[in-house]
Parts: sequence; C-alpha cells; structure tokens
Amino acid sequence: MRRIVACREMKELDRRTIEEMGVPSCVLMERAALKTVEEMEAVFGRENSEQRILCVCGSGNNGGDGAAIARILFLHGYRAEIFLAGNQEKFTEETARQFHIAQKYQVPVVMNPDWSEYTTIVDAVFGVGLTRPVEGRYAQLIRQMNECSAWKVAVDIPSGVDGDTGMELGTAFRADLTVTFGYRKAGLCLYPGRMLAGRTVTADIGIYGDPADPGNLRHMEESDLDMLPERRPDGNKGTFGKVLAVAGSPGMCGAAYLCGASAFAAGAGMVRIFTAEENRIPLQTLLPEAIITCGDSDEAKEKAYQWSDVLILGPGLGTGDKARDKAEWFLRRAWEDRKPVILDADGLNLLSDHPQWRKWLGAHVTLTPHIGEMSRLTGKPADEIIKDRTGSAVSLAGETGTVCVLKDACTVTAGPEGNAWINLSGNAGMGTAGSGDVLAGVLAGMRCMFAGAGYEEVDPAKVAALGVFIHGRAGDRAAEKKGIYGMKAGDLIPEISFVLQDGGNHEKV
Repeated sequence: MRRIVACREMKELDRRTIEEMGVPSCVLMERAALKTVEEMEAVFGRENSEQRILCVCGSGNNGGDGAAIARILFLHGYRAEIFLAGNQEKFTEETARQFHIAQKYQVPVVMNPDWSEYTTIVDAVFGVGLTRPVEGRYAQLIRQMNECSAWKVAVDIPSGVDGDTGMELGTAFRADLTVTFGYRKAGLCLYPGRMLAGRTVTADIGIYGDPADPGNLRHMEESDLDMLPERRPDGNKGTFGKVLAVAGSPGMCGAAYLCGASAFAAGAGMVRIFTAEENRIPLQTLLPEAIITCGDSDEAKEKAYQWSDVLILGPGLGTGDKARDKAEWFLRRAWEDRKPVILDADGLNLLSDHPQWRKWLGAHVTLTPHIGEMSRLTGKPADEIIKDRTGSAVSLAGETGTVCVLKDACTVTAGPEGNAWINLSGNAGMGTAGSGDVLAGVLAGMRCMFAGAGYEEVDPAKVAALGVFIHGRAGDRAAEKKGIYGMKAGDLIPEISFVLQDGGNHEKV
C-alpha cells in the first residue's frame, strides 16, 4: 500500500524535508533531475546520442528541474537544449541557480524552437501548484508541444493537470512518461490526469513523511495481496461465510448470477439467492452451487436473513413495490444486528427514492454507487462529482457513516473516518454490463473470507479497497485473454481465483 498525496501535502512534505530535516532544496532538485534522466535513458539507451532533446522550462521550481535535466543530458553526450517558457525575471531562487549552472556548462538555449527537429520534448513548465486554467501563450505553447511527433516526458506532473483532481485545466501536456517525485499525486491517479501522464514512475529523491502520519489517501498494489488470510484447514462451508444475495426481479436473473458466482469465487462458503420465482430454474442451471429461495412473506425473509453472514442487496432487484418492500425489510433488519450489507444497484436507487432509509445506514453498510447513482444519492450534478471524486466519496462516507465505493475508471473507496484509497488496477474493458455485480460479489466474499479466518475486527473500508483492487486485477487478467473490446463481466469471475492465489498470508488487517 502506497501513499498518495494532495498538492498541499506534497508542499508540506517538501518544506519539512528542507527546513526540519536539513536537506538542501538544491540537493532534492539535483536528485529529481538525475532520476528523470535515469528513466529517460532506460527508454532510449545511454549510447543513443542521436537524440535531440528540448527541455521546456517555466519560471518556478519545475523549470529548475528541467534546466538540471537538460544539463545532465547535455553532459551525457546528448543534443539537449533549453527553451525558456517562463519569465527569467520571475525565476525562483533554485531555478535561477540551475539556469546559471546550465549556462556555465554551455547548455544551448533556444529562443524560437523548430519543434519538428526534436526527438524528445521534456515538459517542465508548471508543477503541482497550478490551480487556474492555462490560457494565452502558455496554452498555445502546450498545444505546440502536443502537436510535435516527439516522445514526451513530463516532470513531476503534466503541465495543465490539476494535481488534486486530475482534471485538465484548460489544456494540458500529453506525456508518454511522467516521472513524479516522492509520492504519487492524486491527479496522476484520477482520469483524465492518469491518461495524460502516460506511464508514471514515482522516484525516490529523499522526501519522506512522518512514519506516524501515513496520510489518509493511498492505493493498493500487488504486495497487498499478502493481507489475504489463510483458509483455515479445519473450516467448512458454514465457517467460511454465507452470503445472501437479495437480487433479481422477474426476468432479470443475470445480475443475481454474477454477484452470486463472484461471491463464491472470492471465498464465500455458501451463497443463497433470494429472488423472484421466475428466476429459480435459470439460476439453478447457471449456478447449481447456490441455494435459491423465493417468496415475499416476512417468514421467508427472516429465515433467509438468519441463515446469512453477509448481505448483497440490490443487483437487478428493480424499483417496484415488491422490490421496495424487500429492500426496506432487509436494510432495516441488518441495521438491528449491524450485519454487513453491500448495497448496490437498485438498492441504491431505492435509497435515493427513500432518503428516510438513511437512518438504517452505518459502518456495517458498503455503498457501491457509480457516478450516476452517486448523483442521485447526493443531489449533486454528475460533472461536479467527477471534478472531485475523492472528496465526494469521503463526504458521503462521512455523512452516512458507511464505506463508500465510488465506481469509476479509477474507483475511490472511502471510510467514515476519512481514509480513502484510489484504485489503480483494471482497464477499459471492464466498462461493460454486469461488472458492478461482480464487484458486489467480490466485496461480500471478502467480508466472509476475513470473518471465516477468525478476524473478528477488520477495517471494512480497507477490506473493500482490497476487494476493488482484486476485482481490477481479475479484469486485467481477463483483458489479456479476451482483449478489452470483447471481454464480458462473466469473464472476470474465473480470474478472481487466480488473483487470490497470489496472496494468502495472514497479516493483520
């Protein structure tokens, strides 16, 4: 698990390193330049002196990084040059120093570059502090850089990308490689910033946070699969957890199947699907391992509820009167016992229609809205949510006391205490019908997995974030086999078990 930082956090970490730890800012800048050059040379090779490189430098410290990069490349034998995009009179102290050093080493400075002559363009115009739209001559400059056929490298973050939200501020540099320093910035994790950054490398240049303060924004990575608990050798189908999926309206059994099958794949010992009678035979055929229960009586609901350890409430359920009554009954009943609930799809739509149900929410509930459902839940326009996905997820989790899994190309998981995870696994092929149903099953199966291993107290937000990561990794495996155009939600299910095979230790969560 790695920390992600907002711009203000990065500035504070930078300040702490310089002022409190005593690391000179010029040392950090030199390390940043060396790391960037190292990544560049790993691509085009140290011996490739045919490269013609232009470092486009602004007036701030980002420009100082660019000047240092140009100097190191020049001394390595490349045809590296500097183009000053910023006003030399407004140089920061460090940028002025780096430009002076570059002049001493006779690094060429060009005034009117012919963009077609360069094989590599290095963007060092703006850093993470940019907050207003790029306009005027800077916008024209970035467009010229983008139109150039050269390979493109961004220093710390592509100019024009909001370092907190990933949004494009008017116009932004489109990089093939971004080398960011110290910690990955939130804007490099969220789209469109993640796309504009190309391949992102986080370079260690000697900026470290306080170990006692890990920050409240992180991302999961492959090594976090070690958190998966071992499966008890003396366990059985009952002790490994029982998932009750209240899902599927008449003729809508697909969602019920996908979430039920995914719960099995993610470790649940038993799955019961509480659904419409019309779905019984299709579901028994599709998923013979599951128990199929039908009925609308309170007695049938209570029997199914008492049997379960975790509930999935909503996939394909519909929003009619019968669906409303089911959702209300199970949501209220789970609140009485604080039994874990994954509230998904039509469960969320019904919650939007009946805001008084919020009194039955709490830390036992995981909400899984996509952007449209989030808009209905919060009353905020979708574009406002997109501009601040992390803040929106954290806000809803805090207001409702739940775990919020805001589904998007970069899913954000937030807990009620303000901690959040941005997911970096997955691919565009997962934007297909049923993918969310699979995620609901994975999240339920994960809760069963930890409970079945004897973990009485776990952080439900952390477990949900790990489930989102596993779901994305399954999607990545499916894409390798099917391609991102032809894969279906069902293709993710068999890949879940292979992802889980990569973990299995019993580290405390």
